[in-house]
Amino acid sequence: MASSTTQSIIGAVLVIFLLFSIADSKTLKRDVKALNEIKASLGWRVVYAWVGDDPCGDGDLPPWSGVTCSVQGDYRVVTELEVYAVSIVGPFPTAVTNLLDLTRLDLHNNKLTGPIPPQIGRLRHLQILNLRWNKLQDAIPPEIGELKRLTHLHLSFNGFKGEIPKELAYLPELRYLYLHENRFVGRIPAELGTLPNLRHLDVGNNHLVGTIRELIRIEGSFPSLRNLYLNNNFFTGGIPAQLANLTNLEILYLSYNKMSGTIPAGLAHIPRLTYLYLDHNQFTGRIPDAFYKHSLLKEMYIEGNGFRPGVNPIGLHNVLEVSDTDFLF
Repeated sequence: MASSTTQSIIGAVLVIFLLFSIADSKTLKRDVKALNEIKASLGWRVVYAWVGDDPCGDGDLPPWSGVTCSVQGDYRVVTELEVYAVSIVGPFPTAVTNLLDLTRLDLHNNKLTGPIPPQIGRLRHLQILNLRWNKLQDAIPPEIGELKRLTHLHLSFNGFKGEIPKELAYLPELRYLYLHENRFVGRIPAELGTLPNLRHLDVGNNHLVGTIRELIRIEGSFPSLRNLYLNNNFFTGGIPAQLANLTNLEILYLSYNKMSGTIPAGLAHIPRLTYLYLDHNQFTGRIPDAFYKHSLLKEMYIEGNGFRPGVNPIGLHNVLEVSDTDFLF
């Protein structure tokens, strides 16, 4: 009992010490300058809530809304910046790339325009980058491959164009990659298959071409992948039998492409396959019986193809929508 009480007292003292350390520490001048530059460039919706000169708080003033700080050595540094759904208008604020200790940057659902600056590669501690629902354009800079700690990359619902950069394959911790609803062209880099932790890949609603065979041509591709969204593009060719090697696959979304051929029976042996969308392609033949005996397969959509008469779907045809927020943590 005494030991437990002692531990509780020590814990409380450590918390108090940490709070006083944060209060007594000065914010790194680099971060103060960067946030004030951002403040000067943003609209009134953000500025009115950012009071004082120190983004980490000063005296009786609290930290700025959406700004999280922590103590490193003798200074406070900004580790998270979340300013979303406040109608920020204008180019991506390049001063953000001076916040070198950021682990989370969330500017989603604003009206940011122009490209992601190449300086984004300076944010070496970044784990979550969420820029979805903006009006960003141009190609993704190759410097994105320098964010070695990145786990979540949300770039959907923008106007990005050009090819998907192969430098994304340099992100060993990447788990969730959202690139849907943009203007990407060309082929998906097969190198993405070497990402050991990638669970969710969504490139739907772009202008991509190529085949699944090309995508998984590297041996042992996508070892952790659960969800693969290729819908609403211009993919051709068939479904290769090797796709069954993606044994963790749960969602396969191939709707609205130009794919053809028959459906390999091996696909039905992916143990966790739950949603299979084949509709609006040029597939032919029969659906192997094994799909109808799969214990977890809830939905299989097949309309808009050339299957033989008598081939039936599984489940009701509702549009599958998986919220980005389901994968943020």
